[in-house]
Amino acid sequence: MLLAIDVGNSQTVLGLFDGDHLLEHWRVGTDYRRTADEWAVVLQGLIGSSSLLGPNDVDGLALCCSVPTVQLEMRAMFRRHYGDVSAVIVEPGVKTGVPIRMDNPKEVGSDRIINALAAVRLYGGPSVVVDFGTATTFDAVSGRGEYVGGAISPGIDISVEALSRRGAQLHMVEIAKPRSVVAKNTTEALRSGIVYGFAGQVDGIVDRMVQELTDDADEITVVATGGLAPLVVDECETVDVHEPWLTLIGLRLVFERNAE
Repeated sequence: MLLAIDVGNSQTVLGLFDGDHLLEHWRVGTDYRRTADEWAVVLQGLIGSSSLLGPNDVDGLALCCSVPTVQLEMRAMFRRHYGDVSAVIVEPGVKTGVPIRMDNPKEVGSDRIINALAAVRLYGGPSVVVDFGTATTFDAVSGRGEYVGGAISPGIDISVEALSRRGAQLHMVEIAKPRSVVAKNTTEALRSGIVYGFAGQVDGIVDRMVQELTDDADEITVVATGGLAPLVVDECETVDVHEPWLTLIGLRLVFERNAE
């Protein structure tokens, strides 16, 4: 079985695949201070909590990581605790099958390339991937499966936190769909601005990307993913598909290309 690990700036998502079937998935906080041994304890605890597999059933590991210090510890953890398991870390030199048409391809986060690969394999190209994480990222993929560029904006959590810190009479709220756009109290007003504001941002950026990518908007598939996607995706008019495990699926595809 393959354990796919997507390390983001705020959260780490793990998925266990049996072939192309996702059996289990977990989400933990990304702690920059965790050592290789501590990461091993986390993984072993999650695997041990599953009734679907034993401690030695994992025979493949696939990792993409947005945090260099965590990637260093993950690499050490693979060597020390999973030395006999085939492992693929997505970094320059790893075969993804996605040509990167950027000024500096090495600048593009590995998770964004993985998302592009999964989107093309699942839905074809051209496509746009909207990933709701610490940042909200928009990634454009051509009809030939090329990564051609994207956009990055502050994520939902970052924006809400900044607003509560800088607004003397504002406070942190649970993000939920408001009763109406025209709110009758501060909590509902914050929710309205968050949910409909981000939905409008997504639709605005996606519309502009679609105009640059093709003359026929109907041929593009817009895919939403990321832990915060459920908060606003239903209010986005441009999103065609919500695939919460897009990055994990991409990791599985890359592992299949590169594992010995």
